[in-house]
Amino acid sequence: MDSKLEQRTCIKFCCKNEIKCSDTLKMLQKCYGDDTLSKTQVYQWYERFKSGREAVEDDARPGRPSTSKTDENVDEIRQLLIENRKLTIREIVETTNISFGSVQSILREDLSLILHDDNAPSHNALIIREFLVKNNTNTIQQPPNSPDLAPCDFFLFDRLKKLRGTRFESVEAIKLKSLEALMAIPKTDFQKSFEGWIKRWHKCIAADGDYFEGDNLNFEE
Repeated sequence: MDSKLEQRTCIKFCCKNEIKCSDTLKMLQKCYGDDTLSKTQVYQWYERFKSGREAVEDDARPGRPSTSKTDENVDEIRQLLIENRKLTIREIVETTNISFGSVQSILREDLSLILHDDNAPSHNALIIREFLVKNNTNTIQQPPNSPDLAPCDFFLFDRLKKLRGTRFESVEAIKLKSLEALMAIPKTDFQKSFEGWIKRWHKCIAADGDYFEGDNLNFEE
């Protein structure tokens, strides 16, 4: 059985046995690891089964696949990828009823990913570079004298510091708690982080590449 359908069957079983959705998600993550359905998908299917749905297969989508690259299609695919970055093109086609060629075009031309790292040596490893090329991910080079410029440094890591001092029994437990902390961040906070990212780039330009840290540089926007 396809892993996706297998997990939906597990969700259905847990729902019928009144196992909480949060516990269902934990069991799926323990069993399927990186291949687990996204939290959003797990909760959506749990609610469907709770409402009486029996089928674990996707609903049939009427009509021929759309071949147009509209703003609506771009937004729909973007939202799917926000929920699950590991979707294949075929899975996106099946979910959205957008043609294979149109999905490829949207991913390549409209949703090309950009990674801004902090120049850590591990980020330049061959396996990382190959992964970025394979996944059509462009990179932004970090200026050498500007710490706290990458979003992961000034925004994301602070959200995970609450896990500091916690004793974990396994690597999987660390992954699970980290995922829970990340999933708890409101989408509005991510938007604010991008706004802060842009401001910090302006500061870097205003400093003419000289050292600055955090908000220690004033400039006229």
